[in-house]
Amino acid sequence: MQTIQLREEYIKLGQALKAAGLVDSGVDAKFVVQDGLVKVNNKVEYQRGKKLVAGDVVEYNGEQIKITQ
Repeated sequence: MQTIQLREEYIKLGQALKAAGLVDSGVDAKFVVQDGLVKVNNKVEYQRGKKLVAGDVVEYNGEQIKITQ
């Protein structure tokens, strides 16, 4: 499981996927989210701009990202 430490109050889902290296670009993030391939806290998420805060867990393609403060 990878971790992303917040520098601000939140990070957007698309940015988190890019920061973790799970997608190559914002366009790729848009498509994997729209296609229902990404889960946030065990629920499928369709909003690329969803704000993630400390404690959130993102799952995509067998990988997990934990958001920390």
